[in-house]
Amino acid sequence: MAEKQTDLSPVKKRLRPEKDGEGKAGSLLATAQLNKVLRESAREKIVFVHGKMGKDADNEGKDAVIILEKTPFKESTLSELLNNHTELRLQMQNDIYSTYHLYPPPHLSEIKATVVYPATEKHIRKYLWQELYLIHESGDDYRNITLPYIESQSFSIQWVYNILEKKAEADRIIHENPDPENGFVLIPDFKWDQKQMDDLYLIAICHRRDLKSLRDLTSDHIPLLKNILQEGREAIQRKYNMRENQLRIYFHYQPSYYHLHVHFTALSYDAPGCSVERAHLLCDVIQNLELDPNYFKNRTLTFVVKADDLLLQTFKDARKA
Repeated sequence: MAEKQTDLSPVKKRLRPEKDGEGKAGSLLATAQLNKVLRESAREKIVFVHGKMGKDADNEGKDAVIILEKTPFKESTLSELLNNHTELRLQMQNDIYSTYHLYPPPHLSEIKATVVYPATEKHIRKYLWQELYLIHESGDDYRNITLPYIESQSFSIQWVYNILEKKAEADRIIHENPDPENGFVLIPDFKWDQKQMDDLYLIAICHRRDLKSLRDLTSDHIPLLKNILQEGREAIQRKYNMRENQLRIYFHYQPSYYHLHVHFTALSYDAPGCSVERAHLLCDVIQNLELDPNYFKNRTLTFVVKADDLLLQTFKDARKA
C-alpha cells in the first residue's frame, strides 16, 4: 500500500492562490511546498497532502496538512457547464455509450482547500492512510486504558474554546443556547460549504468543558442532550428548511476531539464517521440513559483505530487487542 503516500518533494510542486489579495490564507498557500500525499479517495474526490508552509522557497517552513476537495455540482450552473464555454474531448464511444473529458472555465472548476497549519505530527498521522482495527472497550478498559491515554495527550482544542468564546467563527453560529450547563452552539462543519442541502453538516458544541465524550454522560446530562436534539432540529428547520426526519443526529466514539459535540448531517449524505462502528444516534443515547443512568460508563463500546494509533498500542500492551 506504499502508493498511498506519494512523494512529491523532488517535483517541489507549489500551490498558488487565484488572487494575491486573499489575506493570510492566500499568502500561506503561495508558499506551500508539497512533500507527499497522505491519503486520497477517487470516490470522494479528495486528497490529503503533507507539506511545508510559511516561508519562502529557500526555507522549509512549518508542517502543514492541505486538504483538496472537489466541490459538489450545482444545479444552477449545469447549463453553463455543458455549453460551448466548456472544452469537450471524446475518450471512448461504443454504440450508444460515450465518455468525455470536460474542461470547464475556471469559475466552474472550484476546489475547496482546507489548511491545518502549523500541523503537528498527530495531525499528519490523522490524515495518513493506514490499516484499521476494531477495539472492544469495556467500561473498565476505558477507565484503566483509554482515559489515562487521553489525559496524557496534548491535542489542543483551543479552536473549540475560540468558538464558544466568540473569538472565532462567531458570524457562522446558526443557533446558541447560552446556558452554561445545558447550552450549546450550533455551527456548520468546515466540511460543508453551505451551498447545497444534500451534504448538510453542522456541529453542536456544548458549553460545558468537563464532558469529553459519550463515556462521561449520565442521566444528569439528559436535559443538555434533549436541548441539543430539539433546538438543533428547530434551528435547522428554520434556517435550511430541512425536517427532523431528514437528519442524522449522532455522536462519534471515539471522537476526533475530546470536547462533547453532536453531529447533524443530511440523511442523504454519506458523511465520514456515520458507519455503525463509530456513530451513536443521539435519540438512542438519550433513551439508553433514561433506562440506565450509567449506561455509557459501563457498557462495552466498539470503535476503530488506525494501525499506528498509540491507543491501539496501549490496548496491545494491556493484552486487550
